[in-house]
Amino acid sequence: MTAADALSQHSNGRVSQRIGAIAESATLAVDAKAKALKAAGRPVIGFGAGEPDFPTPDYIVDAAVDAARQPRFHRYSPAGGLPELKRAVAEKTMRDSGYEVDPAQVLVTNGGKQAVYESFATLLDPGDEVLVPTPYWTTYPEAIRLAGGVPVEVFAGPEQSYLVSIDQLEAARTPRTKILLFVSPSNPTGSVYSPEQVREIGEWAAGHGLWVVTDEIYEHLTYDDVPFTSIATAAPSLGDRVVILNGVAKTYAMTGWRVGWMIGPKDVVKAATNLQSHATSNVANVSQMAALAAVSGPLTAVEEMKKSFDRRRRAMVSGLNEIDGIQCPTPHGAFYAYADVRELLGRELAGARPATSAELAALILDTVEVAVVPGEAFGPSGYLRLSYALGDEDLATGVGRLQEFLGSAR
Repeated sequence: MTAADALSQHSNGRVSQRIGAIAESATLAVDAKAKALKAAGRPVIGFGAGEPDFPTPDYIVDAAVDAARQPRFHRYSPAGGLPELKRAVAEKTMRDSGYEVDPAQVLVTNGGKQAVYESFATLLDPGDEVLVPTPYWTTYPEAIRLAGGVPVEVFAGPEQSYLVSIDQLEAARTPRTKILLFVSPSNPTGSVYSPEQVREIGEWAAGHGLWVVTDEIYEHLTYDDVPFTSIATAAPSLGDRVVILNGVAKTYAMTGWRVGWMIGPKDVVKAATNLQSHATSNVANVSQMAALAAVSGPLTAVEEMKKSFDRRRRAMVSGLNEIDGIQCPTPHGAFYAYADVRELLGRELAGARPATSAELAALILDTVEVAVVPGEAFGPSGYLRLSYALGDEDLATGVGRLQEFLGSAR
């Protein structure tokens, strides 16, 4: 459903304005369409969803099976999370980010998306502005609007490696600005800020009394010896005005288990926990015990997955950059390539002249059965996001189809 469809739905009075204004997740919509075509027997290659193709490591699954057999996990548990998991998340945060938190500062959520929404719902009053570096993950602005806030896009293009500058942030700041959203490594671009950039942006935010909400779910997925840097550690001057979002989905191939968390000041986490107690109550206990095994265990399986992601990353970027009219900076994190296709727009392809990246993505799916997500889902038109979290053979086939089809543009 598009935003226009949503507004039309509201106009008949059946759906509230607040909910009617929400657009469907574009990435999930593309993935659903690709899977439906596959189920119908079509040879679709899906570059849409950011979902590792690996199974969850065995030791994590074993922990879940063991938990499922224990009657105590068949009952309600604290809305904010199992105490042992909250402790483990605090310890893991110290291990991986050097950031010390108390378990009382941790709220375990139903996936990372719930952590995103609850953070904004807890911090924002109507009309408060959030600076959103763009391209952005499609859920951020919707969660901000749903919480009553106003997303303010700050766009950085491929010539900046999709990294916003302090000058751009300062130009977008107003008296209504309350929060800076900070994401590194980034979905959808795969860009990673250097330690110096992270520190400078954090100190800039602290100097203006802003909150920082930082999504660190791709912290373990960086390449080319590029380090992950937590803004909470890099800019201690932020004090208690930082909220960290994270989860097990990407690092441990656990997208379907639905366990995320938010870390923040105790008063903010307590308020968000109150919200969750009415919205969903506790995360499924079996999933929480699986997450406990994940965050407490070794990162060996993660390192193995990273080797595959790295190989696929290089193959995809190389293949895309061979196509006349596409420029794709090399991403240093996550598992996405963000291709600039503005030079292809308006050129003839299969008898059509797509004017937007949305039209181009639809043409690609219809003509050569490759699913990609258009830039409109993440900000301005003119770009395509492709996930390389899929098998090597499918990746090669999909890129090959793109090369043949897009290479025919006139």
